[in-house]
Amino acid sequence: MSDINLPLILLAALLASASPGPATLTIAGTSMTSGRRAGLAVATGVTTGSLTWSISAAFGLGAIMLANAWLFEIIRYAGAAYLGWLAIKSARAAWLGATLKVPPTATRDLKGHYAKGLALHLTNPKAILFFGALYSVGVPPGTPAIGLLKVILAVGALSFTIFHGYALIFSSARMMRAYVRAKRGFEAAFALFFGAAALRILTAKLT
Repeated sequence: MSDINLPLILLAALLASASPGPATLTIAGTSMTSGRRAGLAVATGVTTGSLTWSISAAFGLGAIMLANAWLFEIIRYAGAAYLGWLAIKSARAAWLGATLKVPPTATRDLKGHYAKGLALHLTNPKAILFFGALYSVGVPPGTPAIGLLKVILAVGALSFTIFHGYALIFSSARMMRAYVRAKRGFEAAFALFFGAAALRILTAKLT
């Protein structure tokens, strides 16, 4: 375990998880529009997806996937399509501009919100690239399973804290009131961001 660069791994994971991206934007948007429990459900789905890719990379499955370009391509196009759908949905909401009253404890379709977060992260090809690089740089070859498990748990705990923290922050009464007041502006920004993210994924490279 002494050869594992855990501080470097956690720093990289912190920067990747906390920086604005499709996952954090979806958590924030869901938290403001559907309430805290819905936002936490999306955050749990994203965390599950992150943990899935982390385990895959730790045990070499990520490298196998990257070696088979067709698998990466399937995920890449699926991810771009999903983000494109989110962009269209947000653009439609911005165009309609309907008045919205957000219930403070919305609980509708928590399983659906969880699945949304999970799908978002499992179809993100950059997650494969990130975790592949993370383990190749921070974890030396031949690391025993117990060492890999410690890294997986540490990265998973960090991801859980960050993503669920976003849900708690953006489901606050102040943030939800701000969304209600500027719904069209928020949705237009979401549409632009998701559309740009879809284009970036379409142009992602294996190297």
